[in-house]
Amino acid sequence: MTWLKRYRNRRSNDQPPRVIVSIQHPAHVHLFRNAIQELSDDGFEVYVFVREKDIAIDLLEQYEISHHVLAGEANSPFELGLVELKYEYRLTKAARQIQPDVMVAMGGVGISRPSMVSGAKCLVLTDTEHATLQNMLAFPFADRILTPECYQDNIGAKQVRYPGYHELAYLHPNRFTPDPSVKEEAGVEDDERFVILRLVSWDAMHDIGDSGLDDIVDVVSQLEKTGVRVLITSEADLPAEVENRQVTVAPHRIHHLMYYSDLYIGESATMATESAVLGTPAVFVSSSRRGYTDELEEDYGLVFNFSGTDRHNKGLERSIEILEENNYTKWENRRESMLERRIDTTNFIVSNIKKYCNK
Repeated sequence: MTWLKRYRNRRSNDQPPRVIVSIQHPAHVHLFRNAIQELSDDGFEVYVFVREKDIAIDLLEQYEISHHVLAGEANSPFELGLVELKYEYRLTKAARQIQPDVMVAMGGVGISRPSMVSGAKCLVLTDTEHATLQNMLAFPFADRILTPECYQDNIGAKQVRYPGYHELAYLHPNRFTPDPSVKEEAGVEDDERFVILRLVSWDAMHDIGDSGLDDIVDVVSQLEKTGVRVLITSEADLPAEVENRQVTVAPHRIHHLMYYSDLYIGESATMATESAVLGTPAVFVSSSRRGYTDELEEDYGLVFNFSGTDRHNKGLERSIEILEENNYTKWENRRESMLERRIDTTNFIVSNIKKYCNK
């Protein structure tokens, strides 16, 4: 990492604050991209480090965010452990040279020990209660742990709760304006109804041991019987029978497509929440639960969670009911109710980073 040589001298007091942002998943790019821009505009030196994971690097390049790749993909839990060690070692080396004021990440495993070695404040965001191993490795080293109010665990004095969701850092109306031209990009007619189906690979640290839908071909067949088109976005290989349903729009355009869809059904809690905050009803099918998807069901009726042994059939039944009801106004009203009580999460992230930089 020869690019680090220019940071070897000790920092002087009049230098701008330095922040390291760690990215280990595409969702982290969305979570932090507006905060990165705002901090940079305010004169902060922001350094972004990334591990290869699906489309994370593609998104950083699309958003023109300067970044440095520290580790590659992992294809098994064992490989993930090795990749994480490599990432952490290289990030520690970088942090020693940069001497950041704050290191921030989602989950926090990669920054916990590097922040301690470099003397930086460690700011961790999390919304996933069942990420037991990840939380055990990260929380002891964190200075602050930022969680939504609906987070079901009490972490202790380090925990700061806020009235929002990670997804409102980039999909709050302050941050996002839907573009109807995305339908043409996806080959969808103006008056055509469509559903987004999301499948995950289950290889993330917090996904190990989880499962979701049983039979993808059955899901597509049953949904299409209602007269809608099914568009699939998947981390895993698809059965040959449904390969031609894959979404064709650029990854950074998927949220625009989600806004105009009639329904989301899938195994990703993040995309279920993204759909919900956009006003698209979401059916989340997974053997594990989340505090935020539970809240979006119980308080706002925007997400429907199915985690039991019959989750496949129950989730599919609810999806068909929503499509047959076809009530756009109902979901938009529920979204407005949610937005009245939830904040722009980017503002919260930026204010906490500035707090620890004494700005």
